[in-house]
Amino acid sequence: MHERATDLGKVVSLLGAFVATAMVAGILAAGLLIPLAFATGRTAAGGVKMFDDLPGEFTAAQLTQQSTIKDARGGILATPQQENRIIVSLKDVAPIMQKAQIAIEDSRFYEHGGVDPRGILRAVASNAQGGGTQGASTLTQQYVKLTLQENALRNNDEQGALAAVRKSAARKIQEIKYAVTLEKEMTKDQILQGYLNLAYYGDLAYGIEAASQHYFSIPAKKLNLAQAALLAGLVQNPGKTDPRNNPEKAQARRDVVLDRMRVLNIISDKELKAAKAIPVKKMLHLKNPLSNCAASSEPYFCNYVMAYLKDTSNHALDALGKSEPERVKNITGGGLTIQTTLDPVVQQMALKELTQRVPIGNTALPRAKGDTSKSGRTRFVGAAASIVEPGTGRIIAMVQNTSFPRSSKDTGVAFNQVNLNVDSKYGGTVGQHFGSTAKMYAIVTALEHGLAVNGTVPSKYANKKVPALYTPQEQGPCGSQDVWKVRNDESIGGKPIPFRTATANSVNTAFASLVLKLGVSNVRRTMTTMGLHQGNGAPIECYPSPVTLGSSDATPLTLAASYATLAADGKYCPPDPILSITTADKKPLKIGTNPCKQVIDKDIARGTTELLKEVIKNGTGKAASLGSRPAAGKTGTTEDNAEGWFIGYTAQLATAVWIGTPDSQSSLRNLTLGGRSYGDIFGGTLSAPTWRAIMLGASVGMPERPFGDPSQKVLNGDRISVPYVSGLSVADATTQLKNAGFLVQVAGQTGSNLAQGLVVYTDPSGTALRGSTIGLYLSSGYTPAPPPAQTPTPAQTQTQTPTPSQTKPGRKKKH
Repeated sequence: MHERATDLGKVVSLLGAFVATAMVAGILAAGLLIPLAFATGRTAAGGVKMFDDLPGEFTAAQLTQQSTIKDARGGILATPQQENRIIVSLKDVAPIMQKAQIAIEDSRFYEHGGVDPRGILRAVASNAQGGGTQGASTLTQQYVKLTLQENALRNNDEQGALAAVRKSAARKIQEIKYAVTLEKEMTKDQILQGYLNLAYYGDLAYGIEAASQHYFSIPAKKLNLAQAALLAGLVQNPGKTDPRNNPEKAQARRDVVLDRMRVLNIISDKELKAAKAIPVKKMLHLKNPLSNCAASSEPYFCNYVMAYLKDTSNHALDALGKSEPERVKNITGGGLTIQTTLDPVVQQMALKELTQRVPIGNTALPRAKGDTSKSGRTRFVGAAASIVEPGTGRIIAMVQNTSFPRSSKDTGVAFNQVNLNVDSKYGGTVGQHFGSTAKMYAIVTALEHGLAVNGTVPSKYANKKVPALYTPQEQGPCGSQDVWKVRNDESIGGKPIPFRTATANSVNTAFASLVLKLGVSNVRRTMTTMGLHQGNGAPIECYPSPVTLGSSDATPLTLAASYATLAADGKYCPPDPILSITTADKKPLKIGTNPCKQVIDKDIARGTTELLKEVIKNGTGKAASLGSRPAAGKTGTTEDNAEGWFIGYTAQLATAVWIGTPDSQSSLRNLTLGGRSYGDIFGGTLSAPTWRAIMLGASVGMPERPFGDPSQKVLNGDRISVPYVSGLSVADATTQLKNAGFLVQVAGQTGSNLAQGLVVYTDPSGTALRGSTIGLYLSSGYTPAPPPAQTPTPAQTQTQTPTPSQTKPGRKKKH
């Protein structure tokens, strides 16, 4: 540490000499116009007293510096900032840079005590002799001036900022007092460090580290002589000498610094010559800061993170501030390091798999030439996928098939600023119709009401052309005033269907009948409990169609997090993109944990998974199979094939894939997309294989974990006796069966001697699951006569080996 050369008394004495000299010369010296009051000896003592009475307490600037947003592996995604500044300690600044800055600004920095009397007198003499205006401010004084200006700007005090740099006697004398006081409170190295971090180096680079990164793409500790001289020369007039915009002036100024360093014997003649020989233009390796998300490698995710951090309804981040302006100030000026959950390897893999099947900026073409139908018009097909971690809500990846526009030239369907994965308040959308993925919530509600996995569900008959009709009375309180028409993709229904079959084949009428039996509002409550909502934040609409068939809007991230509840044995975790936040001094910011909550019983979650496994094993989602890795999920296709979904999960990951037409409700039919032709596109034909590819890639290195098994009660239910109702009317039989705890449906007719319309038998009979549907088979009113006996032929009378026969013919499944 260098010894200070002067104390306050000596400075004041020398200041008096400067005052006298300045008055004799009658000039402006170093920006200091000495008032006439100091001209007489009588007032000299008063001037010294006035100096002593000036405020001396000085507060160093709380510098704003850029924050850094990183991915889960440490890669930088963005550097949100008010100013491009990175604060570093002096040990992280190359010694040659320190010497260059001192040489050109204040060569006696380590010898004076904040004010350099020799420099003042030299400036006075030079100016008096007509040598031009020569400044006398020390590096400490410059640090004081810059600090006062910075503090005023931080307080939005524009007048104070102007006053900090105004040329006036009062301001200069106060600056001197602060400088002298500061040298008593800070070491020389602390002052130099503060100056190097505070100084402006042009082209929006504040502080030596940001300047070094910006102009040379290296840290300040690696600066060489030529680079150090170039930067040291900028602070005097950064607006006119920055090397990016004024390379010739920058080079001239650099050479002045080099010459000064040679005069002070800091460098040799050889070093001087070698440094001057390098053209400034060849020295530059410009790197612009990732000051906003548009410059990020992951702009959609970056924008989402910024919006998430500013969301004051998220109280886990209250340490950032209670108001949005306070949070913005800390995020852009607090020097925070924000570690996110995004895995860049999984992110790039997911983007590749998604865009191979639904290319960026695609214009889907009609499959057949000359097709002028509405379904065959050329249009853009969008796609998006979100991956979350069950049990934590961490967002592992978030991709879509558009590019973020970075200039006014980036236009057309290939470019889009809107994040297709997230809610509107985070820069996303209101969502898309989510189709039959809604049926998962009916399953959860049904199991909670006692229906068993191996039970049956009621179902009206319907096919593509003939809908089942549900009256307003059947729809209940959340219904509409109109008859609800529900179609199936195959001819099925009219009697109870095994719950596994209804789920695997996504039978619309089975779930419509089930939801109405359970109550639309009850299933909707399950949706809300499991985190499902529209992209505008509102709950799913309380009507049969949105709750049963997903004719309401939701986003991929919302659905992925909701389905992850099942993988986490009933624990719902809101989507969370933040791993940690550390302050500028490397201390963890105390942020709350993600508010995960057990929202459904573990046994119910496992029972739901048992049914959703059937979708992949035997149903509409076969194309999503992960081989030996256990997985469950649900397809979703909206009316007229406008949207296709697959949402599924393993024990470790949950992923939602959406493919559709974001700007219209035109159908996904007869398209050529990604080099492949399609007829009708369902959730199982394009979204499911895309989900499979993404999940296989994301699961690399993960063990194959089985799901937990549901209990026998959830699997087989609470079996109770089925009342004997043969011979009763439908009304009487229904009353007895409902009183016993069953649902009832007329399932068909059979030959019988009982009067027409009376119940002959039930299916099942004996015992059945409490709450399951009992099918009634009614008498046709007659018993068909047996067929006439046939006389056997000689060949038929020969002894033959009997062949087994089925009591009921087998039914071929339609997928």
